[in-house]
Amino acid sequence: MSANDQTAPVRVALRNDYEVVLGGFRRMLERYDHRVAVIEELEQHRVEDPVDVALYDTFAQHEPQHDVVTEMIANPANAHVVIYSWNVQQELIDAALRQGAHGYFAKSMTALELVEAIERVAAGEVVTSPADGRVRSNTALEWPGRADGISDRESEVLALITQGRSNAEIAARTHLSQNTIKTHVRSAYRKIGVTNRVEAVLWGVHNGFQPDRTPAQG
Repeated sequence: MSANDQTAPVRVALRNDYEVVLGGFRRMLERYDHRVAVIEELEQHRVEDPVDVALYDTFAQHEPQHDVVTEMIANPANAHVVIYSWNVQQELIDAALRQGAHGYFAKSMTALELVEAIERVAAGEVVTSPADGRVRSNTALEWPGRADGISDRESEVLALITQGRSNAEIAARTHLSQNTIKTHVRSAYRKIGVTNRVEAVLWGVHNGFQPDRTPAQG
C-alpha cells in the first residue's frame, strides 16, 4: 500500500511515560495529519481502539523493556509495533526484531522520514534505521528541560536520576561509560544550578522529570 493508495490516515499510537514527549510528537507530525493520525497514549493507558502502528518511545529507558514490548505485540489492537529511540545499536535492533517488533526507528528522523517509515510499516514492511549507536539530536522533538538548555542526553540522565538510578545503573541502561554519564551529570547540574544528587532529584520532580507513572523496574 503506497501513500497514494490510502483512503484514510495511518493510525499511530505513541507509548511513553512523559506528557511533554507525547505532546511534542503530535506537534512534530501535525503538518502530516492527512497521512498519519496520532493517538497520544500515556503508558498507563492501553490502546483499545485499533491502530496501524504503535510506537514505543524509550525516553528515560534507553532500550526497549522486553515485557512492555511483549505486551504491546500481544495486544490485538496494535497491528504493528515499532521501537522509537535515540539508542540505535545493532544488538538492540536485532533483539527487538527477534521479539516480534516490525521496526526500529531512530529519533534523528525528520518528520517526513518518520511519516514515510510509519506508512511502510503499516503496509507490511519491516523498517529499521541504520545502526549508528547514539544518534544525533532532532530539534523537532521535545524533551523535559529543553527550554532550560538541557540537551536530550542530559534530559534522559536527569530523568533517570529523578527515578533514583545510580550512575552505574544509568551507564548500564544507556550503554555508555560511567565517565560519559558523569560528564552529562556535571553539565546538567551546572545548567540547573544544583550541586548534588538530592538537589537534582528535587529539581527534577518540580520540572517535569518525574514520569506520569512509575516506570517498570525491569
